[in-house]
Amino acid sequence: MPDQSFWESLFDIPAILDGLQVDDSIGDAAEVGCGYGTFTLPVAARIRGTLHAFDIEAAMIETTQARVVGSKADNVRLRLCDVLVDGFGLPTQSMDAVFLFNILHAENPTALLAASARLLRPGGRVLAIHWRSDIATPRGPDLSIRPRPTQIAAWAQDVGLTPEPSRLLPPWHFGLVLRR
Repeated sequence: MPDQSFWESLFDIPAILDGLQVDDSIGDAAEVGCGYGTFTLPVAARIRGTLHAFDIEAAMIETTQARVVGSKADNVRLRLCDVLVDGFGLPTQSMDAVFLFNILHAENPTALLAASARLLRPGGRVLAIHWRSDIATPRGPDLSIRPRPTQIAAWAQDVGLTPEPSRLLPPWHFGLVLRR
């Protein structure tokens, strides 16, 4: 990961969350790959339930935990794990939303989408963003492994999710809402 302040300068967080309709219609939710907690607290402030945030790196969990403690947010739970290896540790069909932000270039995106879909209540949503591949961006994975919106939509359909049309989330991202 790049320096935290540089990383966070690359996102218009309110615009991204508005574009994906992150609000108090969402009860409990899961965030895969919380990183520095860039989106964790802003999401937790908007939803009415608990946000379960996961990461595979202890340093990222520690950084996010410090931010949570500093904010006095009481609706964030953090867990160090690889959700594809260890599972979420949450009941199936227990979440209104799963956040997959800048993570679907990983080794097995279809498995991650399938695991996320199992967590969703009927009508729940996977909310995904990723770096655009049609423009140069100051950060992000190599263009050769960046998924395109159509590719994510196809993966979603393969695991029983219904994609809405993709949307641009300036300056560097696109977003998708994938419904169960």
